[in-house]
Amino acid sequence: MIRVLVADDQDLIRAGFAALVGTADDMEVVGEAADGAAAVEAARALRPDVVLMDVRMPGLDGIAATEQIAADADLADVKVVVLTTFEMDEYVLAALRAGASGFLGKGVRPAALLDGIRTVAAGESLLSPVATRALIAHLLDRATPTTVDTSALHDLTPREQEVVALVAQGLSNEQIAAQLYLSPLTAKTHVNRAMTKLGARDRAQLVVFAYQAGLGAD
Repeated sequence: MIRVLVADDQDLIRAGFAALVGTADDMEVVGEAADGAAAVEAARALRPDVVLMDVRMPGLDGIAATEQIAADADLADVKVVVLTTFEMDEYVLAALRAGASGFLGKGVRPAALLDGIRTVAAGESLLSPVATRALIAHLLDRATPTTVDTSALHDLTPREQEVVALVAQGLSNEQIAAQLYLSPLTAKTHVNRAMTKLGARDRAQLVVFAYQAGLGAD
């Protein structure tokens, strides 16, 4: 059973998400929170598998709450999915940097939301190839200068750098495998090793690092 915590400051929206999650036979809502501080407290007390986290909340916002959850070693198994009004929300990158495992627009179809929760609970990141390409394109269009320590890139093999660049372009493991003439399992292994070497919590943070380091920007 996937245990879900719903955090949103709007009662109606929070209740709607909770009701939807409650319809799934393999999920249960273990708690609700109306602000970021309450979400962090509930995550520590309830240890949910997945937190649906609104970004804009009073007091401690969803980004700061996500960062606190991701930084807590005792909550390493708690995954956060940020909920945004628009998928190209200006706060999405900050949320991914903070440790979120992915993002969903609040207008997402019910079935897609439930599938997204299952994806994250299974240890994958909720970044579809289409969504990743759109996010990176949006960030590059903003042309905001960023500074990142790229020294860790030297720890990657040439193949791993190549794979990370393709991840940043929004390719799935299967697509990477096809492009590089590898098996999907080998592609996944390269991705996992790159995440370990770069200290990325998951694929979402790998995309952020790759963007900041200038990989996959062409």
